[in-house]
Amino acid sequence: MKLFEKYRPKSFTEIVGQEKALAQVETLRKNGGLLGQCLYLTGGSGTGKTTIARLIAAEIADEIFVEEIDADTLTTAKIAEIENDYRYGGGFFGGKSGRCYIVNECHGIKKSAFRLLLTVLERQPQHVTWIFTTTIDGGESLFDDNIDASPFLSRCVSIKLAQRDLARPFAEYARRIAQSENLDGRPIEQYVKLVQEKRNNLRAVLSEIAGGRMMAGNA
Repeated sequence: MKLFEKYRPKSFTEIVGQEKALAQVETLRKNGGLLGQCLYLTGGSGTGKTTIARLIAAEIADEIFVEEIDADTLTTAKIAEIENDYRYGGGFFGGKSGRCYIVNECHGIKKSAFRLLLTVLERQPQHVTWIFTTTIDGGESLFDDNIDASPFLSRCVSIKLAQRDLARPFAEYARRIAQSENLDGRPIEQYVKLVQEKRNNLRAVLSEIAGGRMMAGNA
C-alpha cells in the first residue's frame, strides 16, 4: 500500500494544516448539519481535499451510499441515474441516513451535463449531500466549454483549503511517517525543503519518502 493511502487521516483531528477549512465544516455541522449540503472544495493537489470529502461522506452515509465520481464521467445519463437513486436513502438497520456524491476535479464537467446538474441540485433532498472538489480556484471561469459557473457556485458552500504556510506542518507530519516506516535519516529542515520542492503536495512528498529520499546517505 502506498504511504499516502496507508496514512490517510481517519478523522478530522488527524488532518494537518487545514484548520480554517475544518472550522467551516464544524460550523456547518453545528448549524443544520452536513446532510443536504452542496460543498465546493478547492485547493492544490495533495493538500487534503479528497480526504476531507471522504471524512464528511463517512460521517453522514454508510459506505454503500457513498459514490466517488470523476467529472468527465458525469454525463446526463449518470446524473439522471443519481437522481433516480435519491429515493433510496440510508438508515437501514440503524445505519446512517444520508447519501453522498463526491465529484472529483469538477472543473471538467461538460456543458452537455451542466444544465441538468443545476436542475438536480435545485431539487436536492435533505438526505443527499454533494461534494465537488477541484484544484482550480477559477471563480466564474471555473468550467471548460465557456460555462458560466455562477449559477453552480450560488448553490454551493465554498471551502477553500490553505495553500500557504503548509511547509512546516506538512514536514513534521511527513517526518513522523518516515520515522514510523524506518525511512528517516534527515533533519526537519530537509523535510521542509522537500515539501517546498513539491509545492505543498503531501502525496508527492510521501511518495519521495517511500522511495528512500529522506534516508541518510541518499541524495
